Amino acid sequence: MKLLLDSCWRAAAYCLHPRVIALSVLPLLLMGGAALALGYFFWEPAIDAVRATLESWSMIATMLGWLDSVGLPGLRSALAPLIIVFVSTPVIVVVSLLMVATMMTPAVLSLVRDRRFATLERKRGGSFLGSLFGALWATLVALLALLVTIPLWLVPPLVLILPPLIWGWLTYRVMSYDVLAEHASSEERSALVSLHRPQLFTIGVLSGYLGAAPSLVWAFGAMAIPLAPLLIPVAIWIYTLVFAFAALWFSHYALAALQALRAQRQAAPSVIELAPAVVVDDAPLLLDNHSTAGRLAP
Repeated sequence: MKLLLDSCWRAAAYCLHPRVIALSVLPLLLMGGAALALGYFFWEPAIDAVRATLESWSMIATMLGWLDSVGLPGLRSALAPLIIVFVSTPVIVVVSLLMVATMMTPAVLSLVRDRRFATLERKRGGSFLGSLFGALWATLVALLALLVTIPLWLVPPLVLILPPLIWGWLTYRVMSYDVLAEHASSEERSALVSLHRPQLFTIGVLSGYLGAAPSLVWAFGAMAIPLAPLLIPVAIWIYTLVFAFAALWFSHYALAALQALRAQRQAAPSVIELAPAVVVDDAPLLLDNHSTAGRLAP
């Protein structure tokens, strides 16, 4: 717990570093530009397609007709854009995570290493292909889990539990590999993940809950639709900062745990040392460090 809290406040302090703030701008520019371009070319066709789909369902069509009859046609027109925003938000989160893992994690890891762990040996137990394959595999699993659990989101408590757990698992899987790939050997990485899995998963889940915070920009409902060109880049930048904080938290925790593991292994004797020979009843007796019983020499 001490290491968890120590790495947390260090990660929060590093988020104010000019280098981290500058690094968060590049994913923002790329994601923001892509989102605006997709919105410019596909926003209206997407709205028309969603409205046509909703009207083709008899139950939804009945509900929309009821909204018109009670004088709420504005909700009818806002329903399709809100659905598009709701569906695109998880995609933005996943892409932001992958971009941070690809572009920002090596940079913030270097920052943490240079400032705190400059003498830590690099054993390079991971590779870029391993990181890429692991991230893609974990992302597909997370997206599948999101799709399967969407009906459960209608239950009020579960919508606050399931998505952060899924984001937390995804963040834990991606970050645990990336922050240890360069410095730890494959054996050390496996040992650290096995030993610190609850703490690493906790960091991922808390980061997942923080990742849900940018969704508050859509809390204005229909009023947020005209502001979408402004709110989408803001949400993307907040997502980027949240995942940058997660990368820093994982970096501080994992490198400190790796340093402690190596110090512990160096302190433990690798070879049993024999004590000097003594004589009992004219026979030499050899004593080792781990036993009080003796062994007569031949």
